[in-house]
Amino acid sequence: MVVCGDDGLARRLASELREVYKERVTLVAPAARDTQPSVARASGAPGRGLLGRVPLARIRNAGGEQPAVRELRLLEAAEPDEEVLAAAGVAGAAAMALVYEDDDTNVRAALVARRLNPRLRLVIRLYNRKLGQHLEELLDQAAMVAEPGIDLRQLDSSTTVLSDADTVAPALAASAVAGTSKVVQADGLLLRAVERTPPGRGEVADPGLCTLALLSATTSDPAGAEGAESSGDRGPRLLPDDRSVAAATGRGIVALETVAHADPSQAWQRLGGAGALPVASLFSRRLRWSLAGMVAAVAALAVASWVTTGDHPLHAAYITLLDIFAINDPAVGDPTQRQVLQILAGFVGLLLLPVLVAAALEALGAFRTATVLRRPPRGLSGHVVLLGLGKIGARVLARLRELEIPVVCVESDPQARGLALARRLRVPVVVGDVTDEGVLEAARIGRAHSLLALTSSDTTNLEAALYARAVKPDLRAVLRLYEDDFATAVYRTLRAAHPAALTRSRSVTHLAAPAFAGAMMGRQILGAIPVERRVLLFAAVDVAGHPHLEGRTVAECFRPGSWRILALDTASPQDRRPDLASAPADGPSRESGLVWDLHPGYVLKPEDRVVLAATRRGLAELLGRGEPAPHPPGGRI
Repeated sequence: MVVCGDDGLARRLASELREVYKERVTLVAPAARDTQPSVARASGAPGRGLLGRVPLARIRNAGGEQPAVRELRLLEAAEPDEEVLAAAGVAGAAAMALVYEDDDTNVRAALVARRLNPRLRLVIRLYNRKLGQHLEELLDQAAMVAEPGIDLRQLDSSTTVLSDADTVAPALAASAVAGTSKVVQADGLLLRAVERTPPGRGEVADPGLCTLALLSATTSDPAGAEGAESSGDRGPRLLPDDRSVAAATGRGIVALETVAHADPSQAWQRLGGAGALPVASLFSRRLRWSLAGMVAAVAALAVASWVTTGDHPLHAAYITLLDIFAINDPAVGDPTQRQVLQILAGFVGLLLLPVLVAAALEALGAFRTATVLRRPPRGLSGHVVLLGLGKIGARVLARLRELEIPVVCVESDPQARGLALARRLRVPVVVGDVTDEGVLEAARIGRAHSLLALTSSDTTNLEAALYARAVKPDLRAVLRLYEDDFATAVYRTLRAAHPAALTRSRSVTHLAAPAFAGAMMGRQILGAIPVERRVLLFAAVDVAGHPHLEGRTVAECFRPGSWRILALDTASPQDRRPDLASAPADGPSRESGLVWDLHPGYVLKPEDRVVLAATRRGLAELLGRGEPAPHPPGGRI
């Protein structure tokens, strides 16, 4: 496995592959300042002459054991050009991940890697989803041209484009809303899980469709980073059996609540509808009442003219309008009633003129403000305050609006990429530094339901959370923190200081790395759900070639703590979509072949494909991969 990147996701992904899946990994990354002295240096151009075995930072594995140091093969390079990729062994690698923050760098490296190895399984990190779809088709076509006899189905999708923002947005959005399920969505597929509180004495927890996890017995905030080692609690139990669920009457559960297929067109209509300008916003309430009064006065004059003159009702209304707009002849010599009505109509016309001018000005101002950022309404309450509209914040904002949750955004950069989305969705935005006094107050933090701090700075997120807690002590706070140890320390401190409030910590790399690692292993990862500080994966797996699945019943395939089958793809192999996570080619009206209410006695056949929930180690065991051979010694390139 080859991992190329310039941020924390690359190192977390490399560690994930080595620690969980026991793969041989070569990490290509820019030169670090604190390079280990034991690394063998080689001659060559600056920035690409370091190849050897270096210990990465200590990490915790999926099982919660003590930290362990794993050695990875490191190649330091400023950019992943052809020479660097050849030195990394791309020509003989099974899979390669390109997770640079710059999309252009990932695209250039992917084109070079495909030329060096047409059979290479590529996993590319791209923020631009439309570009990702075209790039997948291009690279797969290039592989078929390079080797006409190649079968991309046997390679299990040779190119996969993922976005760390799309991967973690459902979990981050769900963490900010009480009672909102944790959602894993990948275009046409929607999985929803919900946390349920522990039942009372003598009661049994409702497992819903199935129980995905038993929460820690020592924590009342299951989404947080609770250190339970001192109390003897080993943390959550993923994928428990029915006996364990029945015995654990004092622990909350994570249950699969609904499984449905999302409609991309309906989601887009909801987003578009939120951005449309309502007719009521053209005129203020006072102006609308004034217009209604003018209409009533005109109608009253028309009726009076009809009654007093005996004319036809339409002719009487026409004469009244002419009098109002002062384009009728004076009623000289007419009866007194007609003269009085003309004077009253002229007076109503004088009153109507400023009302029409005000209506025109308000409508013009409403259309102008439709293209600028909205300010938070004065009476807004129960909303989510979202800090940061970068690539992560923009995806989370879209997810929150899909769930029809009121949001107020705070962003310090006027050129942030998420401002255009907020403007289109008509979401109130406060432009300013969150650390400045008065910015959070402008976002109505005192009446907010939760704070979602997603800036790229851990200290900024922490400072915002502390200031928000000073304003509203019971505010739910969700912080984006990279370092796990720092997140744990922050969680414990805030929990001790505010025991009545809910504090949750999330790491983008911690949530995104399993999906990238799963795609490199050759399975289609549909998403991930965090359970406390652990992750539960959802994947689509072909039954053929897996002895733990083939020829066994659904009940026999269930491995508590490792994997559990959720659905069966009943479509014929030739009609199946190779990527369940992509949008259906036939549009939202296409019926899915997935069946979720499986009979426990159904025997899995080699041609079947199943959707299952699994732990990271369980999914690695399902592949039957053993310990890899040792790395060749480092040396000169």
